[in-house]
Amino acid sequence: MPPVESPRWQQKATDFFSSSSFKLKQAGQSAGDNIADVAGKVGSVVKSRWAIFQDARQRPPPPGDTVQERFISAAANTGVILRKGISETKEKVAVGKVKVEEAAKKTADKSKTILNNIERWQKGVASTDVFGVPIEATVQREQSGKAVPLILAKCADYLVISGLSNEYLFRSEGDRKVLQQLVSLYNEDSGASLPDGVSPIDVAALIKCYLASIPEPLTTLALYGELRDARVSIDDLKNILKKLPNVNYMTLEFITALLLRVSRKSSLNKMDSRSLAVEFAPLIMWQQGDSGTDLRNHLRFTLKAPPKMVDTTSNTATWDLLDEDDVDASSQIPLDDMSPPDYSAIEVIQCLIEHHNPIFTDANETVWSSF
Repeated sequence: MPPVESPRWQQKATDFFSSSSFKLKQAGQSAGDNIADVAGKVGSVVKSRWAIFQDARQRPPPPGDTVQERFISAAANTGVILRKGISETKEKVAVGKVKVEEAAKKTADKSKTILNNIERWQKGVASTDVFGVPIEATVQREQSGKAVPLILAKCADYLVISGLSNEYLFRSEGDRKVLQQLVSLYNEDSGASLPDGVSPIDVAALIKCYLASIPEPLTTLALYGELRDARVSIDDLKNILKKLPNVNYMTLEFITALLLRVSRKSSLNKMDSRSLAVEFAPLIMWQQGDSGTDLRNHLRFTLKAPPKMVDTTSNTATWDLLDEDDVDASSQIPLDDMSPPDYSAIEVIQCLIEHHNPIFTDANETVWSSF
């Protein structure tokens, strides 16, 4: 038989648990959906606790305990949760519905950014990344109708219009922090326009960094030997290059056509075809473990900042990988202990620049129509 209890205490307990849940949710709704969800969750906890106490009421109490005392204890314990929840909700309501909604949006955006960056670190690259991703995958995802990554097209357009006369173009490294910002920009949106006022030196360096980041050279690992042996024959080079995947072939044509234009202004920029071939051979034509590994690793390092710990208690955006004030942005490529350059690869790239039009007769007009 259920224990006999005071109607007065039973009614107080019932009113306490039922009304608190309703008031909390009502206060939350006035502050917007975000707070209402929080209030609703607290309200659900309250209802759950009340259901437990209702069930316990049907069982005989331990010796020395009464139903009235259990209600008092339950009300006191749950009251702490409710008072805290109602207080926090009312504080947020007090700042006004608009401000609450703005705060909720900022919190949601910040959470999305953090989650996206966590996913990037877990997968190695994000789904929108272009750096470090196979070139064919990038072109296929962009669906631009071109067989060349958009980042290269944007950079080449910029240089052709305003930057071909800069001294030591493609030899100067550029500003590391600016490069990191540009990498972040294009990893988020591969079709983005270059920021106003960006230096042609930095744009040229970005092209090199992109080529250094892709997993396989434009000429592919498989064709390295054939291209090396055919470096003195334009006809042989032309035929071997036709074995390349279409994206690789068109991108190689695109890059060497740009370098040809740069070399034609060598009296101003001091970068002739040989100088350009020295800079690009380790990025375009290489084999595993060759002497260009140091250069590619250096350029990849330029793109990255040391990973930071995530402080989930701070309001500061701890995933901003661009704030590296303690890093020397002008550090030079470590050449002291490098192996001799791959002169065969340099000769191939120099030949592709100097004899670009007869080698790429099928692609030349199509690619450069955008300019």
